[in-house]
Amino acid sequence: MATYKVEICGVNTAKLPLLNEEEKRELFEKIHQGDRQARETFIKGNLRLVLSIIQRFYNSGENMDDLFQIGCIGLIKAIDHFDTTLNVKFSTYAVPMILGEIRRYLRDNNSIRVSRSIRDTAYKAIYTKEMLMKQSDKEPTIQELAEKLEIPAEDIVFALDAIQSPVSLYEPVYAESGDALYIVDQISDKKNKEESWVEEISLKAAINRLSGREHEIITMRYFEGKTQMEVAEEIHISQAQVSRLEKKALKAMKNYLS
Repeated sequence: MATYKVEICGVNTAKLPLLNEEEKRELFEKIHQGDRQARETFIKGNLRLVLSIIQRFYNSGENMDDLFQIGCIGLIKAIDHFDTTLNVKFSTYAVPMILGEIRRYLRDNNSIRVSRSIRDTAYKAIYTKEMLMKQSDKEPTIQELAEKLEIPAEDIVFALDAIQSPVSLYEPVYAESGDALYIVDQISDKKNKEESWVEEISLKAAINRLSGREHEIITMRYFEGKTQMEVAEEIHISQAQVSRLEKKALKAMKNYLS
């Protein structure tokens, strides 16, 4: 936490309490009885969880106070919906909810806007370029891309130039059959390999219930830090198929844990 200021949103992070599992269980019993003070204590006792998650976005250029507040919203939602009768740790349930809240905020608050049609053209060109390079081992020309996509060459040049401006990592870059592929899926997270949320929340039991291919994809994506493109090349299927199988596997894991 050395890179963080001591105070975020008026909260002294150096003095945040830590709750053990027994304290969490007792507080949840009181929360279910309508004890507002117990709910406040539980929230404060889990703010370190929010801090550990927003640390991953430290170099994103976003205001950390804003991300902390958004993360707290995710934490509160997790508290309100957590089922204590299930044999699942609260952190296991809360981490993806906090991450999801932050990612929605980043998607919805991207200040630089490029029209969807231009983005679609650019990302189709990028995707087609990757595909043609695999087939011929050489970079296609703009004219070759234009012919393949049946789009005027000047439109492709304009679209590729337009997306050179900074965009959110959570912008959709390609969609097939309703399955969106985000820029973040193309980036290998080598720095955070050991602290990705899948590892942190110990999903070994859920992963072991997956099919062989789904297990392989989840392992390569979240334990080895590989991009969807790298996974697709290694197991010889399309990136769109990797995206669909990954989402299916994550949904199955979530259902198992809930």
